[in-house]
Amino acid sequence: MSGQVTLALQSDKTTSEYASLAVAAEAYGFDGVSVFNDLGYQPALFPLLVMAAHTERIRLGPACLNPFLSHPVEIAGQVAALDIASQGRAYLGLARGTWLDRVGVAQERPLRTLREAVEVVALLLRAQGKEYTGEVFSIAEGTGLQYRPLRDRVGVLLGVWGPRGAALAAECADEVKLGGCANPDMVRLMRGWLAKECARVGRPEDAVGVVAGAVTMVDEDRVAARRHARTEVAMYVDVVAELDRTVDVDPRLAADLRELVAVRAYEEAGRLIPDDLLDRFCFAGTPADVAARAAELFEAGASRIEFGTPHGATDRHGVDLLGSQVLPELRR
Repeated sequence: MSGQVTLALQSDKTTSEYASLAVAAEAYGFDGVSVFNDLGYQPALFPLLVMAAHTERIRLGPACLNPFLSHPVEIAGQVAALDIASQGRAYLGLARGTWLDRVGVAQERPLRTLREAVEVVALLLRAQGKEYTGEVFSIAEGTGLQYRPLRDRVGVLLGVWGPRGAALAAECADEVKLGGCANPDMVRLMRGWLAKECARVGRPEDAVGVVAGAVTMVDEDRVAARRHARTEVAMYVDVVAELDRTVDVDPRLAADLRELVAVRAYEEAGRLIPDDLLDRFCFAGTPADVAARAAELFEAGASRIEFGTPHGATDRHGVDLLGSQVLPELRR
């Protein structure tokens, strides 16, 4: 294996569940745990702080925070607090997010917003108190965190899908996450964009990693796993399929999926998803199936694979299968 393997959790659990899953992730040898920060769920910082208190090694971070909902001053404070709590194991994920039309938030100039958010967070972590005047955000001279961050820089991950996003990542990020992607073709495409853009700005071609992360359903029963995966992934296919430039979804299928997802008929929508499309947007099947797909993604150029919620029939059952059967295959 040539990369890292991490888990991603939805923030809908109890304190004890977060602690148990984090301890298990570290014991199995995963490299980190990310927490989604989706609209309406618990803020990612809560489970991340819980997991920081129960682990010693794994990397922890939100994937991703959203500068359209939180000002970069608040984002800087959250990641600085997590870095202190985890003793230097925090990373920061940023993305434009989705579904914000539900709360009346426009997402204008997303790349400029992400760029300035990264710049403001970096300025605040360096504790220089300098003025910042951007096109989207500004902070007055003397504004800063009223405590000393543990580190003056944390790793930055950007959730982007296109060549302009790759260009931005080459200038200011450490990783790009293709959220909802288990598609080797898309990984290869992003890897190519990043190599070109890193060369443009004088960085090594592999300076920015590519994270392929998606809904994961692993079970000894392959049929059950894939049936469950279809239901879980239906709401994401509606969004992600439009971002993946290597996938062409039949317009009629796309319209039918969107109509069913709009009324939360996820099981019915999932039944419409063909096998080839399912495999591009989630990890689904037996441990051997999931390990084989992850290996394909590493071969395509992914630097990290992230197995996302719900993992299995329960999170713990899925994490146990991933840790005991999938991870050893990838470590060979």
